[in-house]
Amino acid sequence: MRVSELLGASRRPGTTPIGGARAVTVAGLLLVVGTLTVLLDRRRSHTRRERPRSPTTGDDGCVRMAPPLQIGPLSPRDADDVRALAADAARVDGVAPLSEQPLLRLATDEGWLTHAVARTKHGQVIGYVQVDRGGDDASAELVVHPDHRRSGVGRLLLRTAERDATLPQFGGTAGQRGKPLRVWAHGNLPPAQGFARSAGYVVVRELLFLTRPLGDRHPGPDDAAHGYTIRTFVPGRDDDAWVDLNARAFATHPEQGRITVSDLHDRMAEPWFDPSGFFLAEAPDGTLAGFLWTKVDGDDGEIYAVGVDPDHQGHGLGGTLTGIALDHLSTRARRATLYVDGDNTAARATYERAGFTRSAVDVQYAAASDAMIGA
Repeated sequence: MRVSELLGASRRPGTTPIGGARAVTVAGLLLVVGTLTVLLDRRRSHTRRERPRSPTTGDDGCVRMAPPLQIGPLSPRDADDVRALAADAARVDGVAPLSEQPLLRLATDEGWLTHAVARTKHGQVIGYVQVDRGGDDASAELVVHPDHRRSGVGRLLLRTAERDATLPQFGGTAGQRGKPLRVWAHGNLPPAQGFARSAGYVVVRELLFLTRPLGDRHPGPDDAAHGYTIRTFVPGRDDDAWVDLNARAFATHPEQGRITVSDLHDRMAEPWFDPSGFFLAEAPDGTLAGFLWTKVDGDDGEIYAVGVDPDHQGHGLGGTLTGIALDHLSTRARRATLYVDGDNTAARATYERAGFTRSAVDVQYAAASDAMIGA
């Protein structure tokens, strides 16, 4: 989920001519027209198509033939190839290039979601981008195989995401316009920073990764905020009520607030899911007022998500739930982790009081022109 916060608050130049400027201009025009045609056709039929190869400029300024680009739903084999690509990149970079949500959506075929896969002429998957247009902004995550970087693959995927974001979600619908594009860079590594600068992108959002050692015990459920009862999530009984609570708690959040019952079930099907680490706070009238969800992965115990209904904020539920989570995780992991938006000062203060410190940061980039408009 890569996000957890909302405690007491609403939670990646130059062109060398080939045969003269005219040849490059024509090739560039073919690239634009070809890509737009494929994207528009995909929205009509959802069929998989491959874009013809066209010249592209690598990060070293050299013009090369772009790899074949497949735009459309992924087959099970395609999805496995993308997971393997992401794993290869993570081994080299030391940080996962794709967050949990895009990986869970590799099999999703919806009008608001785009998959684009770059391949070599031999069919090897060397790049992938996923564009989510379901929110107010279009959000993209992309990855390029370490052996094929600085060859124009990243630029090709970014241009594809940019064009996808500018098209209406459903063709023929009056009044629809494209959306500003935001691109995630997990870890914000130096190569990603350089790539963003060369593309004219600037940071518009920070997602902080906080950690703290475990071992000490913390207040348990009996120390809940006055008047509230803490219990664990019951699969099949609490599903709808939790989704409603999450939507209220994260009403202004671009990702977390859009979680559906289907999204919840996807996570419940993951091997790490454990309802004994999914805590719910009930108000005196029996309605859900807050929640905290934990996730254990090896030595790390993550405060996966925590939220409080706006009508119940200010009663200490955030701090109580955090203490319960740390107590729960202290016997199951060696380190507590969480993600929080950099501008969520209320949540950051709560976590700092609990001993968390900043270990890394994920960022979203946007074109400088879009950033100025949104400022």
